[in-house]
Order: sequence, then C-alpha cells, then structure tokens
Amino acid sequence: MSLRQTNSKEEDDKIEEQFQALLTDYKSSPHRQKVELITKAFNFANDAHRGIRRRSGEPYILHPIAVARIVAKDMGLGSTSICSALLHDVVEDTDYTVEDIENLFGPKIAQIVNGLTKIAGGIFGDKASSQAENFRKLLLTMSEDIRVILIKMADRLHNMRTLDSMQPNKQYKIAGETQYLYAPLANRLGLHSIKSELEDLSFKYEHPETYREISARIAIEENQRLDIYTQFSTPVRARLDKMNIDYDMTWRTKSIYSVWRKMESKQISFEEIYDLCAARVIFRPKDITDEKIECWNIYTVITDIYKLHPERIRDWVSRPKANGYQALHLTVMGPQGQWIEVQIRSERMNDIAEKGLAAHVNYKTDANEPGNELNVWLRTIRDILENPGPSAMDFLDSIKLNLYATEIFVFTPKGEIKTLPQEATALDFAFALHSQIGLNCIGAKVNHKLVPLSHKLLSGDQVEILTSKSHWPQPDWFNYVTTTHARNLINKYLQKDDRLAVHQGEAIVKAFIAEHLQGKPESVNLLIQIYNVASKEELFRLVGKLEIVLDLELIMMTNEKRKNLFVRYFNVTFGVNKGSKKSKNNTKGQIDKKKNFVLEESHFDVTYKFSPCCRPLPYDDALGYINDVNLVEVHKRSCPVATKLKSAHGDRLLSIEWRPFTSHTFQAGIEVKGVDGIGVLNDITRVLSEQLSMSIQKIHIETKDGIFEGIIDFQVQSANDLDTLCTKLGQVKNLTSVKRVDGK
Repeated sequence: MSLRQTNSKEEDDKIEEQFQALLTDYKSSPHRQKVELITKAFNFANDAHRGIRRRSGEPYILHPIAVARIVAKDMGLGSTSICSALLHDVVEDTDYTVEDIENLFGPKIAQIVNGLTKIAGGIFGDKASSQAENFRKLLLTMSEDIRVILIKMADRLHNMRTLDSMQPNKQYKIAGETQYLYAPLANRLGLHSIKSELEDLSFKYEHPETYREISARIAIEENQRLDIYTQFSTPVRARLDKMNIDYDMTWRTKSIYSVWRKMESKQISFEEIYDLCAARVIFRPKDITDEKIECWNIYTVITDIYKLHPERIRDWVSRPKANGYQALHLTVMGPQGQWIEVQIRSERMNDIAEKGLAAHVNYKTDANEPGNELNVWLRTIRDILENPGPSAMDFLDSIKLNLYATEIFVFTPKGEIKTLPQEATALDFAFALHSQIGLNCIGAKVNHKLVPLSHKLLSGDQVEILTSKSHWPQPDWFNYVTTTHARNLINKYLQKDDRLAVHQGEAIVKAFIAEHLQGKPESVNLLIQIYNVASKEELFRLVGKLEIVLDLELIMMTNEKRKNLFVRYFNVTFGVNKGSKKSKNNTKGQIDKKKNFVLEESHFDVTYKFSPCCRPLPYDDALGYINDVNLVEVHKRSCPVATKLKSAHGDRLLSIEWRPFTSHTFQAGIEVKGVDGIGVLNDITRVLSEQLSMSIQKIHIETKDGIFEGIIDFQVQSANDLDTLCTKLGQVKNLTSVKRVDGK
C-alpha cells in the first residue's frame, strides 16, 4: 500500500459503477432488502480507504467491493455478510476499531469483521509467511461464525484474480497456499465454482506456459464440441419435452487445471481425455419430494437413447458427498463415438453445488442437523483445533487429510453407514465408532473375514470391531491410521501414558542417585550421556517404562571418563561446536528475494542444488527455496514438497532464472509405447544416437500381444533436450506415445 492519493473523476465513476453492480447482485437475491445498511457500510469503507491504493495502483475500495460482489453473487449470502465484506479491511488498515464498527453496524457485523481482522495482514504483507498459524486462526473463527471463513474465501479469490501486480516469488507463494489449502477448503465448503477458479488461477501462475497451451487447445476445438453437444442433446430434449419436465440443459468444459491434473496423474495426452466436456440437466420438480424419482426418470430417458458406461455411474443423490453435493452422474457413448458425461441435478441441488453452505440455509435443508455430513466435518476440524498440537506445521499436516479426503461409505454389523476418508483403515473405523472402542481395538472382521488393524477399507465393506479391555494403544498405531480424529486420540492416550511413566521414572532415577551416586544432581547429566538419550524427560520416560534399567556396574565403568563426558555435554548444550559453523553459514540476508536468483552453472552444488525429490532439469518450471544453511534448493513448481513449502515457508521462496549448462549432464528418461514391428527399436536408437547425439545408458523394452512399451535412460543438459527428443521420436512410425519420466 502506498501513500494516500486523491482519486480522479474517472476513478470515482468506476467506484460508483462497481457499487451499483453490487446492489444489482443483491437485489436479485431472495434476501430481505437492506439496501440502506449496505449503502451505509460502503460509504463508511469508501471514506476510511479514501486515497489508499493497492499495489496495482487502483483505489483500494475496489477490492472490498469486489469481495462483497463475490459474497453476494457467487455465495448467495445476505446483507450482514455483504456489509462485513465491505468493511473487512477497515480495522486492519485504518485507525477505526472494532468498537467503532459495533457502534455503527451492530455486534454481529463487528464480530465477523473482528474475525477477519485476526487473520488479516498475511496475503500481501511482508509477514505473510506463517501461513500454518494464519490458517489455524482462520479455522478457529468457524466456531464463532461460519461467514468469516466464507468471506475470507471471497477475499482470497479476488486477490488471486489480481495477482499480476505481485513479484514472481510472491505469486508462487500465494498460488501455492491457494492450491494446497484454500481450494480444498472451498471444495469442502461446497463452493465448487470458487474451488475450480482458485485451482485454475493457481495453475496459471505456477505453470503459465502449460496453462496457455491447454487453454489454446480447448479453445480450438470449442466449435467441434458444440456440434457434438447439439447432436447429443437434440433427441434427449425431445423426450424430456414430451414428458413435460421443466428443465434446462447446458454444456460445460472441464477446467484447465482438471485437464492438466488428469494428464499428469493418468500419464495421458490431451487427445486421450474423453470426459473433457459434460452435459448438465437441471430440472425443477413439481414436488420437492419427487426429486430423486425425477433424477432416475431423466437417467432412464438418456440411457434409452445412448449406451451406458457401466463403471461410470455415481449416485450422490441417495448418499450426498460430505460437503452436501448431490447429483446423479453417468457416462454414455455419444452420437460420434465419444464418451460424454451427464450430470443430473434439481435446481436446489445445483444451487448447493455452486454456492455451498449458504444455499443449504436458503433451502432450509437439514444442514444444521447434528448428523449432517458437512457439520460432522466441521466438528472434526474443531476437534483438531482444540487438540494442543506441538507446532503449526503438525497442525497443517493434520488438517490436510481432512481437506483432501475422498469419502468411502462403510457399514456396521447392524447396517448403519459411517463416512470415512479414502485409505481409512479398520483402526480408523474403530475410533469413528467410539473413542473407547478404538483404544481397546485388537482387530476387525471385514465382510466376516478377520483382518489386521492396518487393513484398508473400501466403500461397501461391512466391519465388525473386536476389542479387549486389557489392550491399549501402542506407538506403532500411528502407522495404522489416516484420520486426524484417530491420530489425536492415540496421541492423547500415549501422552497420558508417557506423563505417568515420566513421573515414575523420575522417582526411580532420584532414588538411584541418592543410593549409588552420593545424591549429586549433576549425575542426571551423566546418565543422559551414558544411555544416549536426548533429554532428562526422555530418560525418566524410558526408565519409567522399564526400557532402560539403571546399571551401577556400567556407570562405574564409565566413572573415569566423567570429565570427558561432561565436556561433551557442555559442548552439545551450549553449542560450542555448532556455533562457529552456524555463524559461518548464517548469511541469509545476502540473498535478495525481490530479484530472480540466477542459476549459473559454475555455482551448481555451491550456492544451490537440485532437489532429489523431483529432480528438476535446467529450464524446467522451477522455483528456489532458501534452506536452513542458506543453500538454495531448486524444486519443480509442481513438486509436492514445493507445494508444502509455498504454504509453510513463503518468505523463503525465490523466483529463478536459468543460464545455459554446457558441461554438466543429468540423468533423464523417456517412456515409449507403440505397435511392435520390425526395425522400431532401431529407428528409436538412431534418433537418439545419430540425430541427437545422445549417450544411451539403459534400454528396457517389453513386448506383449503386438504392443511394446519401455523406458530409455540417457544423459541430457536441459529439459529442452527432452522436448526436442520427444518431438523427434513422435515422428517415428508405430510409436504412439512418448513421455518424459523421472530419471531416478
């Protein structure tokens, strides 16, 4: 933010235009019309932010107005939320206080603004790095008013839409946070359209070239897809019209990020994505109780006309997703031989799919009932927040599973359904039933067959838990669970058990020292050295659990070395050995984070290194991360480790600039697939050795039923070499697929 600067008439006109657009969005909603209150909030915020500008140079007030429009139009929230969105930065950025807001607009708006103020100052500020703590605060506000987190999502969306004005390293940081935390959170809250836009915008800044390529490919074939849709929809419309169903039929294209993610996860080309488009039938039932029947009636119409893909039916009408999403999905063979996905929703289901939590309230559904899946998830988040985790990063790891989880449905022996995240185990199920059942669990029967605690469950499994009152959690149970709920309960029990062991062990150690070591308190330090433990508490815990038995003979044998041991203890404790090394390397301030970090070949493995987790090559889409010893780690931007670093350590990120590598080479590989034939392998090796002069290190090719596939390893100087190679090999006859693979 810069110094105050007077608006021009053109800017004032734009502000007024955007505010009137906000009022238009609001007036078209079903909420009670409180235009005066919204106008009052706008005038107050406009005056408070007058003359202040964003980094882009535009008047700051345009940001709160844009956030309020998202809240009104995309989320369907009412006047309280709209006013709070208009005022959300007033307390943070001006001299006004929460008490001023309360006096002017009442306690509810003041409470929401206060919640937003607590989690402000991170998105564009210099202190924007501690996102784990920031995210914890964000979720804590849910217990006060869920509208706080909804407005924060709108705030994040508008910041992503206006990210162009930021430096590249800040763009990577904010895009990474959004992809890692905010997009999954939007999905969990049922904000599907916002979730998709957040993902696309994050992808746009992390992989700009790939984003443009996929976007262009989608645009080129738009007319062809419309022709397919017209042919597909014409007979369906005729049948639905004949049945007097009140409906709308639309066509949507898969988001750019979803296309890329599918290409990456399935290792397929753009041409191989068969569900690039989907038809959507949104109907208005004559009676709300007939929603489910009408869904299946429309399903019958479509499957009478087109052949059904039997493995691509998803019934989320009978059993909604955890975020409240309801729809019937099916895939059929279209008129031109393409698979086409069809989504069938009522108008109510569609509103909930697009606007999430707010739409639940508008339609007076059972969203507030104790058993509602969305409320179950919110309670799970609150349980995590109430558990005093050791650090913000541990909290981030815990919350991640609950954001990303895909649900499975598991049955009890009595036929009750329990929802669990995918990859959940029998032990997770035990803790989902009751904490005591989990703590005493010894095994399970899945579909009447005995399985271990670590057995992973599948949707439709019927599970019976076996317990014993003499059986209690062990440390290795952490390897058997995936849910945070189970992990927290195991941790609480083991902590309680550890506290008791520490208390007992301390008494044993003190008695031993009093009897055998003349009662000298410093003897505890000697025992720590002899038994090679990290701390006094750890010594007490292991002694209390009888994992260490104090041995007088061993102590007497080391008695002559006590002086040397004490010197070692002094060095470790006071950092004598570490200090000089740390001061030698502690030059973190010398790297200018505002400029591109130049990757000179002569500095390779000196000031920077390539991360082994993703093995980048020169000219890959990459970023830098300043580690604890001031060495820059280079990661691919799509690397999972880099994604977490963006969320947790955004202040250490660097945008990088490649320089040519001429002497270093790096191991790389390609995967080839095609139709087997005489001379194919010879054609491949000739391209590598003769046309490109590449040194082949290893070839592994397998053929089966006339099809071959394999991996070829070689040395390259950059990612550009790989691109050239893939292009050249793509011209080889009978080769159907050429892809880069990790050169591990």
